[in-house]
Amino acid sequence: MNRTLLLNEIDALLNPSAYKDYAPNGLQIQGSDSITRIATAVTASRQVIEAAADWGAHLLLVHHGYFWKGESEPITGIKYERIAALIRHDISLAAYHLPLDAHPTLGNNAQLGLKLGLTAQGQLPSEPLVWHGTSDCTTLAALAQRVELVLGRAPLIIGDASAPVGKIGWCTGGAQGYLSNAAAFELNTYISGEVSERTYHEARELGIGYLACGHHATERYGVQALGEHLRDAFSLEYRFFDEDNPV
Repeated sequence: MNRTLLLNEIDALLNPSAYKDYAPNGLQIQGSDSITRIATAVTASRQVIEAAADWGAHLLLVHHGYFWKGESEPITGIKYERIAALIRHDISLAAYHLPLDAHPTLGNNAQLGLKLGLTAQGQLPSEPLVWHGTSDCTTLAALAQRVELVLGRAPLIIGDASAPVGKIGWCTGGAQGYLSNAAAFELNTYISGEVSERTYHEARELGIGYLACGHHATERYGVQALGEHLRDAFSLEYRFFDEDNPV
């Protein structure tokens, strides 16, 4: 399939122009014009690039790409080595950040909710990236056990592990800053990927249970769902490359 046509289809699906993001969404590094093999990953690391190249990928589709706001502009060091590897192997790099978090069915939040068996009821009016709903887990400890079983890592629990889960909110990745939004919406439990020093105090003082489940661990599923969708829609070959990351 032609690269431009495929990226136009992804743009139509994810609507990146609707988001004010921290990095460019869409094509970041130009490679092969013809796409038959799509590799996906959470982050376009050097290890992922080499694995995708060994497989013969024409497009690497990721959640975390390059050219983030505030990063050093010169293409040197690690950035040079990554970009040089992509160019050497004629692999196009496309990245979708907030659009992939937010998509109602393929996005990271939608997919994490499905994986954890959460019943989604909508998004917070104050912050649409945060989803809210309910869980069949009765306590914070039981929900933490579910997270460990599904994501393969034990979450950090802030709060009373025996407390009822109640109304739950979630936002993948580094969304601990939305904890106050969740509390203002009278949610009882909040799930995200990361945790900051202030999060401990905020959670306790706001009276909300918090599970920090890992940035990478919570954001593995959106890019896989997108890759599977493209495979089925356009009869392309697809493979997900997961470079395990404990953060």
